[in-house]
Amino acid sequence: MVKIKNPETIAKEITTGSYEKKRIFSIVAHIDHGKTTASDYLMRRAGLMREEDAGQLQMTDSDEEEQARGITIFTSVVLLSFNDPREPDNEEEYIFQINDTPGHISFTGEVSRALRGSDGCIILVDALEGVMTQTETNIRLAVGNELCKPVLFINKVDRLISELKLSPEETYQRIDEITKQVNNLIKKVRPEWSDWGVEFAQNSVAVGSAKHGWGFTYEILKEHDYTPLKVFEKYNEGDIPWLRKNLPLDEPMLRMVVDHIPDPVTASKYRIPKIWSGDVESELGEALVKSDPKGPLSGMITKIFLDPKQNYRATLIGRVFSGTLDSTDEIYLVNQRKTQRIKRLGVMEITDILDIDRVPAGNLFALYGFICPSGESFIAAENAPDSKEDASTVPSFESISYACEAVVSRSIKPKDPQDLAKLGQVVKKWLMADPTAEFRLDKESKEYILSGIDPLQIDILTKRINNQVEIDIGEPIIVYREKIKKKSREFHTKSSNAHNRLQLFLEPLDEDTEELLEQGKITDLMNDRERAEILREEANWDSKEAKRVVDVYKGNVLVNGTKGLQRFDRVKSYLTAAFRDWIDSCVLAKEPAMGIKAVFTDMTIHEDPAHTGYNQIASMTFAALSLAMIDADPHLYEPVQKIDIKTPQGSEAGVLAIINKHRGRVNNVQPQGEYVVIDGLLPASETIGIADEIRSSTQGRAFFGYEFYGFEQVPRSLEDELILDIRKRKGAKVELPNVSSWERFLYRRS
Repeated sequence: MVKIKNPETIAKEITTGSYEKKRIFSIVAHIDHGKTTASDYLMRRAGLMREEDAGQLQMTDSDEEEQARGITIFTSVVLLSFNDPREPDNEEEYIFQINDTPGHISFTGEVSRALRGSDGCIILVDALEGVMTQTETNIRLAVGNELCKPVLFINKVDRLISELKLSPEETYQRIDEITKQVNNLIKKVRPEWSDWGVEFAQNSVAVGSAKHGWGFTYEILKEHDYTPLKVFEKYNEGDIPWLRKNLPLDEPMLRMVVDHIPDPVTASKYRIPKIWSGDVESELGEALVKSDPKGPLSGMITKIFLDPKQNYRATLIGRVFSGTLDSTDEIYLVNQRKTQRIKRLGVMEITDILDIDRVPAGNLFALYGFICPSGESFIAAENAPDSKEDASTVPSFESISYACEAVVSRSIKPKDPQDLAKLGQVVKKWLMADPTAEFRLDKESKEYILSGIDPLQIDILTKRINNQVEIDIGEPIIVYREKIKKKSREFHTKSSNAHNRLQLFLEPLDEDTEELLEQGKITDLMNDRERAEILREEANWDSKEAKRVVDVYKGNVLVNGTKGLQRFDRVKSYLTAAFRDWIDSCVLAKEPAMGIKAVFTDMTIHEDPAHTGYNQIASMTFAALSLAMIDADPHLYEPVQKIDIKTPQGSEAGVLAIINKHRGRVNNVQPQGEYVVIDGLLPASETIGIADEIRSSTQGRAFFGYEFYGFEQVPRSLEDELILDIRKRKGAKVELPNVSSWERFLYRRS
């Protein structure tokens, strides 16, 4: 149990404190740049750890797997109340609500979800490694996607002094270069109306060492009448305790947050129009923009914490954006369209809930009593819609944008076949907590196929699942995509019983629509009118066609292009289910389809429901889609990672040879001090084990990072063989697909 030093003060500040004294922010960084170590000093300031443990305990890494691996896997939420020493006469304390996020790409979904509930972020950069791939990703997610205003902490400056033996001038130059790189990235993605950036002279950049517990801003140096040379003097004297005592790290971090990260009311004015889909001039919209605790209730679940010490009971963490959430409330889940009752309400303190009866707008909360997917929006149950038609018009928060795709799979099946249904329930629960992963049941093998960002994410998930249901786990497999390059002819098919007919064609989605789907701006959960408006205005769709979208699924769209179609409502669910099943296991190699627009132009539905069951509708749908796919020049696409390598000068030739050997593509090679920075692209299938090769080639002195870049067509010289290999692995007929498999379903007029 975490012992909170001042729970009464925190509860008071949450419920009645002024908004000017509230800050909600995330700490984000590339892996191993020192976020969790830096967070220790905030824990110390909160009274959650002893002075001597700060920088050593890594308290927010509370999970056993995190401690064993030495990395952050799950976002931890911590609350801190304190008085600003610069305001000695002001008795009201500040309340900080802090997310310590992971830095590894495997868990970037945790970062995205934390940022949705935040108003600002501390970007933390290792002074030795500099700006890395995940730094860039985090800035894009925080500043660009979620409008979180940034400040910068440059960590591990002690390594520049002690390891690299840099002079003061060289150290200043390194710090200045990192600041410029961060600012360039911020300027690329910041809102057009803003002048956001970080500057040491403006006290929005702090410099220090989390390992040794010291740091400063320009303001702090001036107050003490120090210069940066003081730090060099103390290192020469070996007097690190002096630095820790006189320039404590928590002080510059807290000051930057107070001075530069906005309070919830200020941030809501510009964040709500970006992250909420409704009319900001409505009653609810105006309350959201003001973060009004007296307005209608509206909020979002941003994280599901499944506690291994509590039999994986779900704690839901999120933010109240309008109104006040009460412990006696029932809330309506907008996307799930159901009402749930709260059993316990409070705020999260690492792994424990501090009970609070009510949580007003502008605060994070924690509750349990039910489970739902992270990313769910909610309103008060009393404002729930009365009908299905009304339910589709309730505005929700926009889907959280993730900087990744599920491109690695492993098969899992229970050791005891009788546990198959239980396994499905357990996996579903974990995927509610982490929607960046996916799973489906292979009906033939009775195996679940679990897909994730990379092998590490899958490894963590399967260990958690195995704790609840013993499973056998297959080897990691790369997940490809199947796409088409041209519009197909129209194909006319019939059902197995010949009583139903379908006519359709396929064509590639345009780039604008693909981007809207990728960003989550177009989903199957939206009401038809809102979706049509976005397609018309942002992707230039015909207004009539935009209104006739039947389904949106995994980057693909199904459109009703018929006129005067009868009895469609009876088979609509069967048609969309068949469309989704076909998308999940497509024609070439039974891999998922992507970027496809399927338009059915005619459909005959038998008047007797006995002849229009799922199997009948699915048979003609699968046949029509597959025949059209083969006609539309289909190809296999592989996931590609963007790679970022910093290697000592003189070792770059070996690194470049490794990249070329693995079908990589080098985009840029640039000297940076004593290092050479190499960035390029690498097929995901070639990344497994490549980090060990790079470390071996550079005697372990290279820094390596990667992030998902996109999908690119498999080289033609490899495509056919790869398709056959995948089909063999999946137990499909080992031949390139052709029309013969579906010709019997073709409808020919007699």
